[in-house]
Amino acid sequence: MSAPGIDLRGGDFRGADFSESYLVGATMSHVGLAGTEFYRSDLEGADLEGADLTDAGLVKVNLDDARLRSARLDRADLVGASLYGVDATGASFRDAQILGASLLGTDLRGADLSGAVLQKNSFKVHVDEATSVRGLSGTVFGPVTLWDGTESSELGGEALERWIAERGGQVTVLQPRAR
Repeated sequence: MSAPGIDLRGGDFRGADFSESYLVGATMSHVGLAGTEFYRSDLEGADLEGADLTDAGLVKVNLDDARLRSARLDRADLVGASLYGVDATGASFRDAQILGASLLGTDLRGADLSGAVLQKNSFKVHVDEATSVRGLSGTVFGPVTLWDGTESSELGGEALERWIAERGGQVTVLQPRAR
């Protein structure tokens, strides 16, 4: 399907197959998309605020510059997905599989990553004390930016591992390969 800029606001497309769709700039805020398949779709700049993407297949999906504020991505499959510059504040990624994905400049302040599995992800994200990482596991390339409400600090390596462990997660921060 090629429908850039389409407005599907408030619709219900649970279980639909949008594989290889071109939905750049689509408005899908508060849409029911649970169990929907988006394999290799382009959702760059899409507005998915408050959308229910529980159990969605988001393998190799381009979500660059998308708006995922307060969206539910519980148990979503985000293998190889690109989330550059995404606003995912307050989003839920509980038990999501985020493997080989690229999260660069992604805002995860207040997000719930409980039980999510990470594997070799670029993970240069923004977090805060409200970001839940209990049960978060796997491997990432950091660093992350930690916001305390007034200023930010960068956490990488052992400091990031410790910050996550203190909140109930267990993540190994990988070092980039020397060139």
